[in-house]
Amino acid sequence: MDLQRVKEILTAEDEISVHYHGVPIWIESIDATSSMAVISARGTQEERQLVSIDGLDEG
Repeated sequence: MDLQRVKEILTAEDEISVHYHGVPIWIESIDATSSMAVISARGTQEERQLVSIDGLDEG
């Protein structure tokens, strides 16, 4: 996924389905300079990970 699309998803009014390696996730925040995102698996927002936005898939 590209940085612009991640930004659009973060600001969207509707919920947009995003996956990381097949796991449904929430995008908590992004670091545009490093193209990294803080994510958590849906339902377990206590377990956050820092991942490359390249590994995120919409849908």
